[in-house]
Amino acid sequence: MDEMIHHCKAVKRGAPRRPLLVGDLPLGSYEFEDVDVALRNAYRMIKDGGMDGVKLEGGSEARAKTVKKLVEGGVAVMGHVGLTPQAISVIGGFRAQGRTATRARSLLDEALRLQDAGAFAIVLECVPANVAAVITETLEVPTVGIGAGSGTSGQVLVFHDMLGMLSHPHHEEFVPKFCKRYARVGHYITKGLEEFRRDVEEGIFPSEEYSPYVMTEEEKGAFDLLLAKDEKERRLKHDETMKKLKEADEYEQLSLYGDKDNS
Repeated sequence: MDEMIHHCKAVKRGAPRRPLLVGDLPLGSYEFEDVDVALRNAYRMIKDGGMDGVKLEGGSEARAKTVKKLVEGGVAVMGHVGLTPQAISVIGGFRAQGRTATRARSLLDEALRLQDAGAFAIVLECVPANVAAVITETLEVPTVGIGAGSGTSGQVLVFHDMLGMLSHPHHEEFVPKFCKRYARVGHYITKGLEEFRRDVEEGIFPSEEYSPYVMTEEEKGAFDLLLAKDEKERRLKHDETMKKLKEADEYEQLSLYGDKDNS
């Protein structure tokens, strides 16, 4: 909760005039049989995090009970059914949901249950487009789809995925199939970092162009005179310091830092 509230505060500062900010209640903050625990954490997200509402996952009867408690306590709640990332260890991983008629019907029932409990909107994640469309048509509250086709009331994507911000091959394997890439920012980030390293290693950066803070010639001369006054003393101090550091470092004494002579 503390970490999520920290993130919520940052979003609030960055988007103070946005019409609706919803904080995602983290795993372990709302699933208890004692629904007062969920209410206390929801209040923290609203009061301390600056959110307008909270989101929680699942559409079971127990979850609907929690939603009802929060709404009656004055907290706006967004529901979330289909693929529920916080429960991937239970549902067998990041897998699409509602691909059988029975499961699709249960998703509809879960969405209706959340609506009846007072949820103001429902996220539908990784479900067939026709199922999401039926749920949207059946509900009175809006739906937000992510990997759920075009029949939902609104759409959402993780911006790191949609902008291709991470370009490592390992990450490429886990970009959701439903995510359209609108950019490949990660490739430019990687390219920029590689160029920066090369310029530094080759002494190209920073050049005079990027070293804008200069002294006048008069001040340079005065500075040189100041340095000349204690040049000998500074050299002796430098040598003493080097000796102390080496004596205090057993790795240095034993040549364990990978010297060529210590192959």
